[in-house]
Amino acid sequence: MTKLLTSTTLGLFLVLGGGFLHPGNNQAIAQVAHEKTITLQVKNMFCDACPLIVRKSLEAVPGVAKATVSFKDKTAVVTYDDAKAAVAALVKATADAGYPSAPKN
Repeated sequence: MTKLLTSTTLGLFLVLGGGFLHPGNNQAIAQVAHEKTITLQVKNMFCDACPLIVRKSLEAVPGVAKATVSFKDKTAVVTYDDAKAAVAALVKATADAGYPSAPKN
């Protein structure tokens, strides 16, 4: 019974997780390597609803994993895959929604 359980576990590992050990499978590693976070200074936020609009405009950009917008600080912290999204696309998304932004220094 132990031998069967060990064989099954090893088989599942090779099928489900063993691909990470194969030198030709760099997809999972590449996805993590491209993740970046940027803080944007956002203009024209004058009410409590504005951050929701800014967040949704950023989350609509392909490659954005997370966007957190602060009405108080007038900023948006965006986590994105730089292989799929560029800073220019993030800035364009907020500007198109009526909230010009730029990377915060």
